[in-house]
Amino acid sequence: MDTDGSSIPDEEWERFLREAEAGTPGAPEEPSARARMVTQRLREETGPPPGWRTHQPPRRRGRVGYVVGLVVVVALLVVALVPGRAAGWLGFHGGGGATAATPGAATPDDPFKGSPAEHWAAGTAGIRMPSARATGWMSEKQVSDALDSSLAFLSDAGLDPAVLRGERPAKAIAALNTKQPGISDYLANAFDSPTREDDPLLLFSRFDPSYARLAGDVVKTRGELRYREGERGAVEITADVTFVYAVGRASGDSDAVARTIARREIVMSWDDPDKVITAPGTFSLTSYRLDAANGGCENTTGYFRPDFEKEPGPSDGAAEVDPYERDTSMDERVNGRDASDCDTATRT
Repeated sequence: MDTDGSSIPDEEWERFLREAEAGTPGAPEEPSARARMVTQRLREETGPPPGWRTHQPPRRRGRVGYVVGLVVVVALLVVALVPGRAAGWLGFHGGGGATAATPGAATPDDPFKGSPAEHWAAGTAGIRMPSARATGWMSEKQVSDALDSSLAFLSDAGLDPAVLRGERPAKAIAALNTKQPGISDYLANAFDSPTREDDPLLLFSRFDPSYARLAGDVVKTRGELRYREGERGAVEITADVTFVYAVGRASGDSDAVARTIARREIVMSWDDPDKVITAPGTFSLTSYRLDAANGGCENTTGYFRPDFEKEPGPSDGAAEVDPYERDTSMDERVNGRDASDCDTATRT
């Protein structure tokens, strides 16, 4: 590694690979897998954390989503670790910027190939958690427990294999304060008779098992939890997370792989039971919204319906949006746009 933290030249790296294969003594030491991972993430995460958002309707023609296009961006570098930027990797930045993608088409064996998600973490490992401190009516320990429970809700709602196969998200529903006005009606309608207003996809990720199945058992994620004191001393936890789902046809008679990208922002209020009617271990929903790419733009089925056939490229003069880019806040994404609007995703 150069003393100034510069990247390894291509010629040097190629020479190392040749010599390592031949067993040549004195070949330069390869940076560890952890060092490469940390450095790659340091280079990606440059944006400050976005601020707290207020509720606005989700962007989707018929609910949420983008018409799918694709632009392959190629920029994969082997770099040396820059020790002075370790704070960014440890979570002091927003984790926003879109990641460069490795060239090539997705396959059933490599379903995230060609997308930035190829280099993202899987499951809850991609969701950064803040340190707990006493806030509002909660002690430090109670805030820590609320953060863990909020993360568990995200997992039960967006990562559980049974829920992704279309089953009812019973564990996630159990975390909601059903005494909150409107929530019981939403849950009663969303799964049996979904509409634009009562759409389970706003909170839960589901695929119709007769139409699509997961390509493997990995869901890629990137995002964060943050919190503040809310009304009446409540602890208000905001989750802003992008989920990337790779799916194939349910029939299994094709190697086609599509990806659905769902960015969710959910604001959860952990209320003081002395001031708000709530059951222990449950939270109220302050707001929730979704931006989704390749989930079905005019879709009120209650399931994501990815397009396996659509040709890449812009559509109908719609605005182009990179669904992997996270420096743009959800407020900016939805500002001035109607719930019936569709944007064009530059890639999936």
